Amino acid sequence: MEILGVKILGDKIKNNIEKVIIGKEEVIDILITSLIAGGHVLLEDVPGTGKTMLAKAMAKSIDSKFNRIQFTPDLLPSDLTGINYFNQKIGEFQLRKGAIFTSILLADEINRATPRTQSSLLEAMEEKQVTIDGTTYKMTEPFFVIATENPVENQGTFPLPEAQLDRFLVKVNMGYPTLEEGKEIFKRYINDDPLDNISSVVSKEEIIEARMICKKVFVHEDVQDYILKIVNKTLNNDNIILGVSPRGSLAMLKTAQVYVALQGREFVTPDDIKKLVPYVFSHRIVLKNSMRVKNISNNFILEEILSEVETPVEEWGNSIGIK
Repeated sequence: MEILGVKILGDKIKNNIEKVIIGKEEVIDILITSLIAGGHVLLEDVPGTGKTMLAKAMAKSIDSKFNRIQFTPDLLPSDLTGINYFNQKIGEFQLRKGAIFTSILLADEINRATPRTQSSLLEAMEEKQVTIDGTTYKMTEPFFVIATENPVENQGTFPLPEAQLDRFLVKVNMGYPTLEEGKEIFKRYINDDPLDNISSVVSKEEIIEARMICKKVFVHEDVQDYILKIVNKTLNNDNIILGVSPRGSLAMLKTAQVYVALQGREFVTPDDIKKLVPYVFSHRIVLKNSMRVKNISNNFILEEILSEVETPVEEWGNSIGIK
């Protein structure tokens, strides 16, 4: 598989998802990017905008194990990870695995669970392993978490801690459909549920292979510096109390490589970085209370930062001999 193969793979998944989800092309692109990049996705929006349906359509498109767990205030960490119980028939303890032991995990309404339960995902998301009663269990690859959350203003939600937010490669807002998209949704769902009619189109082995290919995508030193300058601005901004971490910088680098490979390109440009900033950086910065009181969004501050950082100019394709 080469770069073109990555694009073909991504198009297969995208076309399959679009049989179910209407009018969310960019959101789907970011979701597929995160899957191949080996990261996790946080989908945020009000209930009823299709977050769970999108996650299910993605899961059904990949030939791998899928689990869904509904996060509630009474959900325990052991419900997610599993528990050792005493099996009287054989006279010894056995592990009853939780929902986390899967390839694709849909963590539905993650911010309705308590912070203690939310944090039980941290080790699995970052280290790709789970420790239960002192024993460590490796997760299967690919291990991909799609978490949905309702806006924090909603009743009965617990804000995700910054340490957990940083584990998500990207954060995406679904948004409402347009009038025309709404009509198409009616037409497609009035007699049937299209989710029942889709099946897997790629294997998990293909996902892992594509992941290796994407690492070959060229990122010019000037583009790397551009990422770091944006990050540095978040660390020295009067409106931000917590800027983008080194993990966030690496997340941007990996995300950009996969994003352009899915378009069939072999090199990253500054415009790709600008496009990805709202998805990769917005959940990694914390604004001062004075900004939040004024309803100033994270993305608004990031747009200001982008306008302040000089965009490098170069014929990026020429750097690797592409005319």
